[in-house]
Amino acid sequence: MQGLRKLVKRGVWAAALAGMVSMQAGAAELTPIKVSYQPAVYWALPFYVASEKGWWAEVGLKPEFSIFPAGVPQMAASASKSWDVGATGSVPAVLGFVRFGVKTIGLSNDESQANLLLVSQSKYDQVKANPASLKGQTIVLTSNSTGDYAVQACLKKFGLSKADVTLKNMGQAEIISAVSSNNADYAGVWAPNSYTLEEKANAKVLCTGKDGGAVVPGALIARGDYAKDNPENVAKFLAVYLRTQNWLKSNPTEAVALMKKFYQQGGVTISESAMQKEFSTRPVFDLQQQLAAMDRAKGASQMDSWFTQIATFMQGSGALAKVPAAKDFIDSSYMAKVQADPKLSAFAAQGK
Repeated sequence: MQGLRKLVKRGVWAAALAGMVSMQAGAAELTPIKVSYQPAVYWALPFYVASEKGWWAEVGLKPEFSIFPAGVPQMAASASKSWDVGATGSVPAVLGFVRFGVKTIGLSNDESQANLLLVSQSKYDQVKANPASLKGQTIVLTSNSTGDYAVQACLKKFGLSKADVTLKNMGQAEIISAVSSNNADYAGVWAPNSYTLEEKANAKVLCTGKDGGAVVPGALIARGDYAKDNPENVAKFLAVYLRTQNWLKSNPTEAVALMKKFYQQGGVTISESAMQKEFSTRPVFDLQQQLAAMDRAKGASQMDSWFTQIATFMQGSGALAKVPAAKDFIDSSYMAKVQADPKLSAFAAQGK
């Protein structure tokens, strides 16, 4: 009997040891991938949720995150290879290609309604009734950003030009401080900063990028050299992102709860109604919609047109010497790899 007990004990320990070895081997098999983003923004939420749910490991990836306060330093960091893939605004994505060879490999969301021109409560009624009264005013914004792009589209809608106003460059945190302390009446911001100003400074939305006819896409990106050398990893990264967005759409209650945690980690606290607005005003793209937006079968794709308009804006602001050809930096091949792999495409399509 004692011999049997010893054998059982040995068997249990052997099984436990085998399990530990198996787990260690599984962990060792995960491929590190360096993911860059900006904190407390809607399009970065999938990175956090995928980590919470363990979905990176399901495709064999182990993310290492790099966080940047804005798109320009994020793009600059690609030169030192501090990140491999990520997401950013469309303006820094174009700049990233021109300066550092960063490729745009997909769409994170349509943030046309999330980049906008806010007005202080004291000036709102006057300028709402007569938008031309903006002439001669100072608008604080972050230069060469999607917020800047949206503001200039709004000015055009009102029959004004960049020359009719003074555009003062500030970081988003500075803008929040300036408006909150009554040192600025007009501001170009993006969500969730816009919600902060609406809720805590009683600022009002005068015009969104969508109102001004500007499409403001968010970009999924990869370092050009990394993508070329690691196409399979880039495709897996895209599959994780798409799968997480599908889940967020299918699970709104838990999605809001996770957004609250993610935003708080980034130092942003907004109301639940504002978080609901983040989801309701930010269209996202599933795999088929991504491929359709990147399709060049009949000439320039929809994405080509959107990003060319943004690059033209950047040339006008002096950020670019010339407008790059969209086909040189928008690469659909990695999204196509997701579609071509039955396991990856099925994974990307999951919504539960």
